[in-house]
Amino acid sequence: MSDLTLMLIRITFLCVLWLFVIMAVGVIRTDLLGPAKNKSKRSSGKRGEERSSGPARPSRAPKARRNEPRTLVVTKGPLTGTSLNLTSQPIVIGRANDSTLVINDDYASGRHARIFSDEGRWIVEDLGSTNGTYLGQQRLTRPEPISVGQPIRIGKTVLELRK
Repeated sequence: MSDLTLMLIRITFLCVLWLFVIMAVGVIRTDLLGPAKNKSKRSSGKRGEERSSGPARPSRAPKARRNEPRTLVVTKGPLTGTSLNLTSQPIVIGRANDSTLVINDDYASGRHARIFSDEGRWIVEDLGSTNGTYLGQQRLTRPEPISVGQPIRIGKTVLELRK
């Protein structure tokens, strides 16, 4: 082989190696800090004034209907028996200390999944986790509605909505 060919192979190898290192750092950052958030702002209607898109009022529980779930219960895993009351605030599940439900599981990401209310329906969304979130036996690829008693699996932890 010529010297030029050998040099091109070496440079290509180094580029691929650095690409791998950069991707690994990105995955570790996402696992520790969560996915990057879009910091867009909405205009309040007046010129020159902007306000953040977050809620300004304290959270209220959604109006209780007869067949709507009221709690999120851990049915399997280290936190079996733990329950959270469902409010209008989203429930973030993961290993991060600022998560609503902190799971100490090697298969869970820092911010693994989110459960939230959308017009009376409860929705589960995977937040870009490494090992995935499962609704029943199916891995989530987009936000999906949840029904009462339907298992949500994150690593070794199984959750479900209850009335």
